[in-house]
Amino acid sequence: MRVHVNLLGVKGARIEDVKVAMSHTVLLGQSRGFLAEHGIKSEIGADTAGSAKHVAELGDTSVAALASELAGKLYGLDLLARHVEDNAHNTTRFLVTAPEPRSVPRQSNMITTLVFEVRNLPSALYKAMGGFATNGVNMLKLESYMLNGSFTATQFYADVEGHPEDEGLKRALEELDYFTSEMRVLGTYPAAKFRKTLS
Repeated sequence: MRVHVNLLGVKGARIEDVKVAMSHTVLLGQSRGFLAEHGIKSEIGADTAGSAKHVAELGDTSVAALASELAGKLYGLDLLARHVEDNAHNTTRFLVTAPEPRSVPRQSNMITTLVFEVRNLPSALYKAMGGFATNGVNMLKLESYMLNGSFTATQFYADVEGHPEDEGLKRALEELDYFTSEMRVLGTYPAAKFRKTLS
């Protein structure tokens, strides 16, 4: 989803009054240019909505929040500046999870998310990834995580294009299974239409 960052202040505040903006560290970083341009200092809050609530309770025109327009409406704040993020392509992902797997019918533009742990062997990750390349499966994301502080056990999170029943992805997952000590498909879902607008 496209994410917009807004500067919210108490009733009657003007942008010129604001000396400090409070928000989650991520939003503060995403609005660094705007804050510098207006001489506004950053203050870390617990989260975006919590910062908006705190600003409303504070009642000080010199303190504002960086949050959504909805947070401003919920806490009775004025919208002082709209869409203050530094990058026009500012996006985030939301996933809906369920306690039990639900099968999703195949359609075009599917994404499959999985986690796997490669065996502790030389070139294990290289070999595990080879199945995606040789079967024409596009990998959208790959992140690594150390397990329990161990240097010998690494778990990987991956997003790939396709449905596990697609012939190419099916073969790639079979190859991946051979080079891993554990592999789990977390889910398969239609890619958001918004992705096409970013290419």
